[in-house]
Amino acid sequence: MVTFLQLTLIFFVGSLGGWCMELVFRRVVHKKWINPGFLVGPYLPLYGFGLTFLFVICSFDYGFIANPVWQKVFVIAIITIVMTLTEYVTGLLFIKGMRVKLWDYSDRWGNIQGIICPLFTFFWGVIGAAYYIFIHPMLINLVNWMNLNEIYSFFIGIYFGIFIIDVFYSFNVVNKIRSWAKENNVIVKLEEFKLSIKLKTEKIKQKY
Repeated sequence: MVTFLQLTLIFFVGSLGGWCMELVFRRVVHKKWINPGFLVGPYLPLYGFGLTFLFVICSFDYGFIANPVWQKVFVIAIITIVMTLTEYVTGLLFIKGMRVKLWDYSDRWGNIQGIICPLFTFFWGVIGAAYYIFIHPMLINLVNWMNLNEIYSFFIGIYFGIFIIDVFYSFNVVNKIRSWAKENNVIVKLEEFKLSIKLKTEKIKQKY
C-alpha cells in the first residue's frame, strides 16, 4: 500500500525533475535561463502530480490482460490520457481562474485552446512509456529505501514547508497579474511575460 509519505517523496522527485527538464528546454529554445512555471523555487507541481499519477497507475495489477505486450500498450494508453487531461485541466484552471496562460500551443496543429495538442500528447505517451518500462522499478526501490531510512522524511518536510510558502507568495503575485489582465481584458502568457521582464532587466543592467 502506498502511504502519504511515499506519495510526498514521489511528488518531490517529479516536481524537481520536471523543473530541471523545463529549465534546460527553455535554455535550448530561448537561449536564456528562464525559471519555468509560476512558482519562484525549483519545482513544478504539474510534474509532481504527473509523476504521482504515473506511480499510482503503474502500481496497479493488470494481470487481467494476459498478453504482456497488450498489457503494456493498455497501461501506456491510460498514462497518455491521464497526463493529457492533467495538462488540460491545469492550463484551463489558470486561464479561467487567473487569466494566465502557463504555456501556449496555439501554433501547434490540432491544438485545443492552446492548452493541449497531438504533438505533446505524443510526447506524454513517450515519457509515460519510458517511465513505465525503465523508471518505475527504480522509483519503487527509492520509495522502499526511504521506508527503511525514515530520517530523510525530515528533509522532505523542509522541502514542503518552503514549497507551501512559495505557493502563497506566488499566487499573490499571479493574483496581481490577474487583476491587471482583468482590467485590460487580456490573457497574460506567462512565458512571454517572464522573457520580456528578463530582457528589460538585462537592458537596464547594460546601461549601468
